[in-house]
Amino acid sequence: MAQVVIENPIINTPFEEPSRHFKFDDEGITNEIADGRRTSSYFVPIAGTRKKGSKQLQLETEWTQDRIEENKMVNAIRQRVGSWRKDGHRGVTPVTAHLLAYWTDAGREKKLFFCQIEALETAIYLTEVAKYHNDAWIENAIREANDTSNPGLPRNAFKMATGSGKTVVMAMLITWHTLNKRANPQDARFSDTFLIITPGITIRDRLRVLLPNDPNNYYRLRDIIPAQMQDQLMQAKITITNFHAFQLREKSEGSRLTKELSGQMKTGVNQETPDQMVRRVCRE
Repeated sequence: MAQVVIENPIINTPFEEPSRHFKFDDEGITNEIADGRRTSSYFVPIAGTRKKGSKQLQLETEWTQDRIEENKMVNAIRQRVGSWRKDGHRGVTPVTAHLLAYWTDAGREKKLFFCQIEALETAIYLTEVAKYHNDAWIENAIREANDTSNPGLPRNAFKMATGSGKTVVMAMLITWHTLNKRANPQDARFSDTFLIITPGITIRDRLRVLLPNDPNNYYRLRDIIPAQMQDQLMQAKITITNFHAFQLREKSEGSRLTKELSGQMKTGVNQETPDQMVRRVCRE
């Protein structure tokens, strides 16, 4: 791959949809600027030969244009959300309309990044709008992908870069859900109960900013919610824990040696059941 020096890599503002990008060619990235937002795509690595005596397979990283694969579904959803945005965010609940206007207000002192707003717009579009805009195919495609990879565990995922403000997006999601649920408790599309699972206790402690009663909460510091709505947010139930808490624990306090001698370590006879684990972790 040719060595390219880009003197000024920042060519867009974080507060608006990207309007320019650096082009790729057969040699890789260039310093040539193209108009428009870059199409969502990914680079496909190709497995190389295994070295003699090595169990690890090396990946070839040499750049070739034909290794770029477009994220067709992502680009299609992005296009539909963009059209809906330009049309004035029609078809949402009054609460959602109020929040979108608040987050996108040009006069905001603490402006939100475009990527943060777009993440919420996408979640809102999928939840409140898509079915009524002849876009039920989006939900069907996501369900199909989940059934292939995660049977019984349907999930929507937002892939965001480091430094793009994912915690703020989480606060926005909690606000959107909670205020809609408080306004209409019978609406099954929304929830005011949240379980946040982190990879470790350090991240768990950092995410205390998502608790509305925390003195450094993001809802206030980042101006996520209008002041007159903050009391409603206090009704949300939020549990933040690390994934280790979901490991099944031993119910008895006997020594490890005693359990090994009695065969309990192998049989798991004293291990809590999955239901007991869930009640322990999510008792609130």
